[in-house]
Amino acid sequence: MKTTWLKTTLALTISAASAQALANGIAINEQSASGAGTAYAGRASSALDASTIYGNPAGLSKLKRTEVSGGAAVVSAKDDISDAHSTAQGTSKGDSVPLAGVPFGYISTPINDDFTFGVGMYVPYGIINDYENSFQGSYHGSYSKVQVITLQPTIAYKINDKVSVGFGPTINRLDGQLQNNLATNGIAGGQGDTKIDIKGNDTALGYNIGVMVDLAEGTTWGLAYHSKVDYHLDGHTKVSNAPGALGLNGTYDAKLDITLPESVDTSFTHKFDDKWTGYVGAVWTRWSRLKAIEVQNSGVPALGQALGFGTIGEEMKWHDTWSGSVGASYQLNQEWVLRTGFAYDPSPTTNDHRTVRIPVGDRKIVTFGAGWSPNPDLTVDVAYAYLWENTTSVNQEGSALQPAYSAKYDNSANGLTAQVTYRF
Repeated sequence: MKTTWLKTTLALTISAASAQALANGIAINEQSASGAGTAYAGRASSALDASTIYGNPAGLSKLKRTEVSGGAAVVSAKDDISDAHSTAQGTSKGDSVPLAGVPFGYISTPINDDFTFGVGMYVPYGIINDYENSFQGSYHGSYSKVQVITLQPTIAYKINDKVSVGFGPTINRLDGQLQNNLATNGIAGGQGDTKIDIKGNDTALGYNIGVMVDLAEGTTWGLAYHSKVDYHLDGHTKVSNAPGALGLNGTYDAKLDITLPESVDTSFTHKFDDKWTGYVGAVWTRWSRLKAIEVQNSGVPALGQALGFGTIGEEMKWHDTWSGSVGASYQLNQEWVLRTGFAYDPSPTTNDHRTVRIPVGDRKIVTFGAGWSPNPDLTVDVAYAYLWENTTSVNQEGSALQPAYSAKYDNSANGLTAQVTYRF
């Protein structure tokens, strides 16, 4: 028997209010400050520093010196909730996404005239979503924390003066924790809500591959493919404060198989003159891989099995998306370059499947950035981004254990990214 009582509680890798990230779904774009300034419009066709390891591994061939580059992004998100309705008592304050930091770091070094090697560490997915204890929608999701950290060794090969290719296997560590409540106070022996707490983790392999082509003087095209990653999470489901009559209190082994999707990033970079450079890019993400989830809990007592706690499932029905961005940079003088960009990133979910964990809508992002190079060895990049979404609706049906909840969400975020690159 299968139950949907817990809804997205056990979707360790796909649930959350990801307004804290400057990419949609649960993806994170914050892997570079130099790229952030142009809304990542030229990420696949530019090699500004060693962060090209993520953007397009082929770009390493354009770096002629050993580089160490690293930094972090700080994102402050806001989810305003209005017109909230529920059969449960409680509050709907919003602002459930705390201040978050996203680190990244890279190193690259030429081996010879044709080969370049590099290693990168970055966060491709991650969320933290923490509603207040009295949140009316806590029966559909009260707390979410998911993080993927990736290590990517990379090799790039310069085929000729115009074409380079690059490849890097990725080692991906996923850790997640999610919580929600069940309304069991009315069941004999029940005193307050039952608490569900799930934790799980796995390490899995993937790869990034790319090609970069100089089409003409000042014009470069790039294409990067980020592979899917198959996770087989092991963890546990902890049930507490359940009515004694149910016999469910305890910790159960849990398994979840989930695939995070592949994406294709393509862009053009064109240098108009010594001052102006333009960028345009598009990213396709195969979110349709997230059609449904199923978690297998072992050791559940007979009554729990009868109630559906052995297998917990949820339909997601996400769809593929195309996002697009444009950007420009202006070389003010030998030391300073100024950047700006705009991106449109549609949501992979719809009104029929949007939940309190993923109340994201179609989003727009405007960015501003600057790079300061006091000498050829050192560059400091900073970027600011403002994100806003269309007003979205959440309409989650109720059941005996999960009171119905509906509300409107207005999500926005401010992001600040900084990066230091040193060349030897």
